Amino acid sequence: MKIIVGNIENETLEAENLTSHLGEKIKIHGSIYKIRKMSGFAFILLRTKRKVVQCIYSREYSLFELEDLAEESCVTVTAQVIPEERSKTGFELQLLDMEILSKPVQQIPIVINNKRVDTSLENLLNFRPVTLRNERERAIFLLQEGITLGIREFLKQEKFTEIHSPKIVHAGAEGGANIFRFDYFGKEAYLAQSPQFYKQMMVGVYERVFEIAPVFRAEKHDTSRHLNEYTSVDFEMGYIRSFEDIMEMETGMLRHVMEVLESGYEEERKILNAKLPYIKEIPAIKFLEAKELISKKYNRPIADYDDFEPEEEKLLSQLIKKETGSDFVFVTHYPSRKRPFYAMDSEENQEETESFDLLFKGLEITTGGQRIHSYEEQLNKMRSRGMNTDLFESYLMMHKYGMPPHGGLGLGLERFTGRLLDQDNVRLSSLFPRDLNRVTP
Repeated sequence: MKIIVGNIENETLEAENLTSHLGEKIKIHGSIYKIRKMSGFAFILLRTKRKVVQCIYSREYSLFELEDLAEESCVTVTAQVIPEERSKTGFELQLLDMEILSKPVQQIPIVINNKRVDTSLENLLNFRPVTLRNERERAIFLLQEGITLGIREFLKQEKFTEIHSPKIVHAGAEGGANIFRFDYFGKEAYLAQSPQFYKQMMVGVYERVFEIAPVFRAEKHDTSRHLNEYTSVDFEMGYIRSFEDIMEMETGMLRHVMEVLESGYEEERKILNAKLPYIKEIPAIKFLEAKELISKKYNRPIADYDDFEPEEEKLLSQLIKKETGSDFVFVTHYPSRKRPFYAMDSEENQEETESFDLLFKGLEITTGGQRIHSYEEQLNKMRSRGMNTDLFESYLMMHKYGMPPHGGLGLGLERFTGRLLDQDNVRLSSLFPRDLNRVTP
């Protein structure tokens, strides 16, 4: 009988730690990223979990044949760590010996080992399992890891509890046609559009909660800004004084995210040429004031008094950037008819809600606001919209038995990442995008 004690003995080192082993003989594993044959020697780039390391092959000291190697082979190498100032890692590896763990059986039809994968968006996504191996492509999602790390760190510091809500639900949070229906053992069920109901319920349990998880929207949009499955960063907080508390919390959260990316993701930022925005404060403007400002500055008649057109989001962001230097702007007090039934109406004007969107470089990345916590008020608003309150019995239960003033937000992780990197399509910040035409790979 074997006894498993939970210890893994690694005979190979991590690339990040090799600077402390200069002059030593070491072992390291990875994949052959690129082979550049020269006269009498060869440069071999080894792709490890976070870094690409330059290796040197020479018949003078390498105990294997260069012809035995193929790009994308998985290997364990024995090498001498040699200081090299011209290398971005500060060292290079003299290859002494190599164990080939596996070889590809077919050549990749796309070149993935240049700085960028020079192909169409369709090919980039069709061959996603291999195009993600490109140093730049994978840096996107390492940076995205840093975003979620910063979010979790900040929210835990602010005493939020992480939750995991169900994605198979009895009723949609937003309602309408934009919801995926399916048969659930003979009953009609839906894929969750958001964790809205559950995070509100959990405010009554933990006071402050958050979740980072997929959500599903059956929207028939085929645009550069929409996905049918995306990752939503949601938090909800109780005992708030006003919806501005939520905006203050998000500002602090985003500031901490930038600090994490600044301190821990330097290499990825260099690869992506990512310039982090400085966040000291974020300006806020009321929805109607913003519409009128855009109309006046750009001589554009207001066509829609319920929502922003994509072009208006861009124009407003340009104005705010010019006047304040901020890449972000909160737009507040959206019309009640535009917001969901759980949005709290303003006391001063019942046609407006205590809600907001956050725009980042011309694109809405967050929607949030204060929720109705009164049972009677929530019931009345639902009835005024002609909703069948019987379908929301479990949701209304929390109101019936007492809830504190509360509110929260949802932030689209892919949109946020895409704007941070100035990408022109949100699919570039999704590992395996799901849209109108794509359910593979």
